[in-house]
Amino acid sequence: MKIIQANQTNRSAIIELLKNEKLPVDDLPGNLDHFFIAVSDSDIIGVIGLEHYPPFGLLRSMVVRKDHQNKKVATILVETLEKHAADLKVEFIYLLTETASTYFEKKNYQTVERTEVPDEIKQSTEFSSVCPVSAIVMKKTL
Repeated sequence: MKIIQANQTNRSAIIELLKNEKLPVDDLPGNLDHFFIAVSDSDIIGVIGLEHYPPFGLLRSMVVRKDHQNKKVATILVETLEKHAADLKVEFIYLLTETASTYFEKKNYQTVERTEVPDEIKQSTEFSSVCPVSAIVMKKTL
């Protein structure tokens, strides 16, 4: 398995993977510069993305194909994204989740109130309209 930066040729496979896991695709950025994919035998088995709102980042669209879960793919994707975010001088990464808060707690993300989220992140489509208000908001300081 290897992690590579995503590009437009990966778009349809990324969308399919996200849809299979019931994650939002309608607001997927046109530019995938801050997205990474996990590839095994030329198949995309995982994806993660970052929306960049300097000095903040919004982690989104993290998914690993079911037949590759529990093999550290998600861990490597998160580490790759966090390194990329640090290179971009991101100070805080936020995320919204309905199902993975326990996983992200183990990665040193902490639950925060929606009121604590900076306006730049609040104005993202992910935060403002795509994810339900029941989603847990988490934050990590880089």
